[in-house]
Formats: sequence, C-alpha cells, structure tokens
Amino acid sequence: METRTRGEILLLEDDRLYSETLCDFLEEEGFAVEACYDPHTAFERAYARRFDLYLFDINLPFIDGLETFAQLRQGGDDTPVVFLTSREDRESLLRGFALGAHDYLRKPVDLLELSARIDALLRRRRGAETIDLGECRLERSRRRLICEGQSVKLGPKLYDLLELLVLHAPEVVTKEEIFERLWDGEESSDGALRVYIARLKKLFPHALENVRGVGYRFHLPKERP
Repeated sequence: METRTRGEILLLEDDRLYSETLCDFLEEEGFAVEACYDPHTAFERAYARRFDLYLFDINLPFIDGLETFAQLRQGGDDTPVVFLTSREDRESLLRGFALGAHDYLRKPVDLLELSARIDALLRRRRGAETIDLGECRLERSRRRLICEGQSVKLGPKLYDLLELLVLHAPEVVTKEEIFERLWDGEESSDGALRVYIARLKKLFPHALENVRGVGYRFHLPKERP
C-alpha cells in the first residue's frame, strides 16, 4: 500500500551537503523531496511534473533562485515557493515578494520551523473551508466571519481583504497585490486601503502587521495542543 506524503517538494540548493541535510530531515518529516543543484535541472524537473512546493536557495551560480522562480511564473507555473537566503539586503526581499514569494527563511534554517511553515503553507494551499483565527473563525464557503458565536458584518471588499491576508499568512501581501485582487482595474487609493486595514485592526489588533514600504502580514494563532 502506497504511503501518502505530506507534500511533494522540489529543492533547489547548490550546496550538496546542505541539500542532503534538508532532504534527510524533510523526508523524515513525511515530505517527498526531489533535489537538484542548478536552475537548469530545476526547470527540467518542474516542467516534467507538478510539485506542491518549491524550496529555492537564492544564491546560485549563473541564474539565482529569484530569477529561476520568475521564469517559472512567466511560464504559468503557480506552485508556491519558500526562499532560503543568507542575504540581508532589502532589495532581494522586496524583489522576492514582488515575484510572489510565499515565505523567506534565513540561513542557518531552523529545521523544525521550516517543516512547520511548509506544512502550514500546504494546508492553506489545499483550501480549508473553515480557518481558526483564535476567538474568531473564517467560514469561506459562506463568506463570513464568526467571532464569539456572532456573525461580524463585513462588506465584500473587507471580507476579500481579510481572506487574502489569512490565506497568505504568515507571508507579506504587497499593496500592489491587494489593489489587483480587490479592485481589479477599478479606481483605488492608499487612503481607501488604510480605511479597510484600520477596520481589520479593530478586529485583530495583535494579528495584523504593517510591513512598511511593502504591504501587510497576518499572524495566525498558534495551533492548540
């Protein structure tokens, strides 16, 4: 009988020893991992089959991990990505999020944190209908927010904003992506977005974070034991 994995991962890491460490750990955690050491091989593997997640190092020879991911996106690939980086520069961070990065982890990576972040990302990707937000819950099929047993009245855009932030948590959602998703060509403004954000902060004062110059991040509550 075939054992079901927690998810299939394409790992792009040119440091072979570090790649083996990541593979061994993630496979012990129940993930299926296919490792490659250069972007050209990553392209071949990605075009040959579908993965649940990409785990890409940024610092690579010839083509870096950001450009590798950008080319996959240009080809219509919507697989989520987690970047591993030793870089500290803001430019790399902003470029990664602009390309649609789902998460970043800085080396040396805490392996248990890596496993938890991947697991959480894949659960969101599979689209849970009800999402626990602590004292509240988001019921996606009914497009409503329930807090302390009562339905909270949200307009369509406010609900869409909350769902967008929650589904991408803990990654940052850029203002550009919010405008594209919520307004879709309609006239929008920073002022209008700030009004919606202020309303969400009243509901979730400790969960919503403003990442200055980039966008907003929602922090999901820790899972209950």
